[in-house]
Amino acid sequence: MLSAAVAGGVFASPPPTSILAAILSLHNAGASGILLIVKNYTGDRLNFGLAAEQARNHGVAVDMVIVAEDCAFDRPSKAGRRGLCGTVFIHKLAGALAEEGCSLDQIVSKVTEVLKGIGTLGVSLSPCSVPGCLPSFELPPGDMELGLGIHGEPGIRRSKVSSADEVVRTMIEHMTNPNSQSHLPLQSGDTVVLCVNNLGALSCLEMSVVTRATISCLEARGVVVARTMTGSFMTSLEMAGVSLTLMKADQEVLTLFDARTSAPAWPNLSSVSVSGRSCVTEAPVMSSKPQDDTQNEGPLSPVMRKALEKICSTLLEKQEELNSLDRTAGDGDCGNTHAQAARAIQEWLQGHVVPGCPGRLLSILAGLLEEKMGGSSGALYSLFLTAAAGHMTEGRSNTAAWATAMHAGTQAMRRCKSRECFNVYNVCLWSFGGNLVWRTSGVESTRDLTARAGRASYIAADRVTLPDPGAVAVAAIFTAVMETLQTGS
Repeated sequence: MLSAAVAGGVFASPPPTSILAAILSLHNAGASGILLIVKNYTGDRLNFGLAAEQARNHGVAVDMVIVAEDCAFDRPSKAGRRGLCGTVFIHKLAGALAEEGCSLDQIVSKVTEVLKGIGTLGVSLSPCSVPGCLPSFELPPGDMELGLGIHGEPGIRRSKVSSADEVVRTMIEHMTNPNSQSHLPLQSGDTVVLCVNNLGALSCLEMSVVTRATISCLEARGVVVARTMTGSFMTSLEMAGVSLTLMKADQEVLTLFDARTSAPAWPNLSSVSVSGRSCVTEAPVMSSKPQDDTQNEGPLSPVMRKALEKICSTLLEKQEELNSLDRTAGDGDCGNTHAQAARAIQEWLQGHVVPGCPGRLLSILAGLLEEKMGGSSGALYSLFLTAAAGHMTEGRSNTAAWATAMHAGTQAMRRCKSRECFNVYNVCLWSFGGNLVWRTSGVESTRDLTARAGRASYIAADRVTLPDPGAVAVAAIFTAVMETLQTGS
């Protein structure tokens, strides 16, 4: 790709003397010609232009390509469109052409032609800061800036943050709007190379979400995405934003783009077209999933429905409390997973009758939580309910049967030998006595347990001083059941 790079200060063009030194170094090393690839900013054009004139006075064959592919402004100023991440594409193509032995004039001609089919647009959720200085602009929480540059300058307009799909759709519509003088002409059937560029502070997960949204949006418009590169290629310090660059490509351009390079930051890209490949598949329907659509109600159905409704409302109320407890020894999502289970049960209750057979209900709940709850909690509850369901038949639902079912469920969890299982097992035994003081004591006892599995096992025991969130959740569930039964009696 590049044979030399000349750096100035942060967000500043390098001085002509430094640029000339790089040119002469390459010339003295035997280069037959030097191509300067410059982004369209006034300081860069002046300093690189002056260095090029000085180099010609030294007898060096030198030329300059100005990259100006910004699609932000409908009516660009006299300075023209800015040079953004599309510059990286020009680095790649020009380097490949040079490796093929093309002359300086041939390289300039080809990349100048390709530049007509490149467009870039950025969006950000935050400004950036030059080291030691205040942020370049202010952006209120919940707002995003569209059309900003790479040097911290603000964009063309602000709007409220929306989903990745909506943001990407807005960006592509703006980039390809034929009423804009800076638009990229893009039609159905065109083939493009896509670059999703991290402006500095987005996570890999966020970048992947934006990439998927962009591919989907382009394919919906009939555009073929031949190649996709995602990562940090032209950042703006710590700006929490992303830019999209599209380059229209024929087979010749793709061949140059795919050419191998030793540039260490160039990604190891597949040479297979992105479009036409299925990235998502539906999960298979499991045959073991309970068939609950033909259930009949029974005498216990009303009270079991009330108990489930009470459990769901209780877990939703305790969502943040459970998350807070989980943040001290886990990943802080215990409340979220329990709330997710509660919402799944609520949704199921809206469209189904509660079967009269308690064992059948436990089986249905086991399948529901296995599928919808997620995490270790979902597996544990499903394990408990599955083991307990086998001991609750149509004609056997007395106190002894419930005790046997609970014992079977807790024993099944105990066999897993994880901290979560023991905590739930502990609290279940306390709770079944129906004594609120005992139940509280069971929860409090989890303060002193030492984790031997799960995320909590990686944290020093003296830092885990709060009750286990899973135990708190189980206690809340049994409290809800007890209160329902007391109200019913």
